[in-house]
Amino acid sequence: MKNNLLEVPQGFLFAAGEAGLRTHGSGPDVALMVSTVPARVAALFTTNRVKAAPVLISQEHWKRSRRIAQAIVVNAGNANCATGRAGLRAARQSAEAAGKLLDVRREQVLVASTGVIGVPLDARRITAQLPALARRLHPEGYEAVSRAILTTDTRPKVAGKSLPIGGRRVRILGMAKGAGMIYPRLATMLAFFFTDAAVEPRFLQSAARRMCDSSFNRISVDGDTSTNDTVFLMANGVAGNPAIGKQGVTAEKFLEALDEVAQELAIALVRDGEGARKLAEIRVEGAASAKQADAIARSIALSSLVKTALAGGDPNWGRILSAVGNAGVAFDPNRVNIFLNGTRVCRRGGAVDFDEAALQRELQARDLQAKDILLRVQMGQGTAAARFWTCDFTEEYVRINASYRT
Repeated sequence: MKNNLLEVPQGFLFAAGEAGLRTHGSGPDVALMVSTVPARVAALFTTNRVKAAPVLISQEHWKRSRRIAQAIVVNAGNANCATGRAGLRAARQSAEAAGKLLDVRREQVLVASTGVIGVPLDARRITAQLPALARRLHPEGYEAVSRAILTTDTRPKVAGKSLPIGGRRVRILGMAKGAGMIYPRLATMLAFFFTDAAVEPRFLQSAARRMCDSSFNRISVDGDTSTNDTVFLMANGVAGNPAIGKQGVTAEKFLEALDEVAQELAIALVRDGEGARKLAEIRVEGAASAKQADAIARSIALSSLVKTALAGGDPNWGRILSAVGNAGVAFDPNRVNIFLNGTRVCRRGGAVDFDEAALQRELQARDLQAKDILLRVQMGQGTAAARFWTCDFTEEYVRINASYRT
């Protein structure tokens, strides 16, 4: 998702380097992201009961600093999870070294890690790189950072948007990584957002939650929630706009822009899912409530049988109907209609005539315009709707994850 036209928010600097942390191969694997002035931070973390050391330390720093930060240190290649006290110490040392280098309090440095679980992290590999990173800090350094945070991803994910607010132009920049262990709950694997807008603190946190709810919390690659899921949204106010609060046209414009950037990144994560060849958008319509629509969309997205059918281009609507029935919500199956790329494959909960061979050819197509699949389910229960994105399960997903450590 390289985009040379992105406007970088004022007051943010980025740099990446190589610390030798990757299990396979080499390349940039450590990054430093800095606001030139103290920034307000919204944060969301994994709901997995097993939380990596950087998650625990960032939660601690975020609370102690009263949601103010100036830097983020992130590494790939080692998740620093299930590493005990040594892991906590390594995360603290990384934050402390960055704080001393930048002349900011340790609590105003956040940390994030991604990679293999259960392997001790030598913080010296990171701290040794920080002086060089500090010298290379630059607004355009975000492209290098977006590559340094990757693990099994095949490409970086970056998106941005600018808009006028209060007579000033404000900018939003986001980057994310993740291709496997993707079933975010509260956050995605790793995602970082930066804006030079001035935003009221409480509104910033609610904006981040809404942003995730409409994007990262509506995607799945494999149904597994990472131990390292983290989202940071930093707002430094350098644009000089009147602070955005929770009400009014200005707030809604800002929220819409955030949602657009986050949704672009979330879809990119699914499209780059491990071994994925097809992106599927699931739309549930006519549900009795938003909660029901969401549960049904999730059930379809998490179904291994549906995802393998997508991989084979098999218009097996019975698997979809079964996934709807497994959602744990009450509905009348005799009202359900299912469509694949506009073709009705199920009518009122039963079979319907359609050109199965033609649809199969369409679902199996590999060209860029035809590989995305739209799966619509009409419930006939009410007016609520939900969207979700998933990808197919292929043999390549199994190969990648069968040898991730070895």
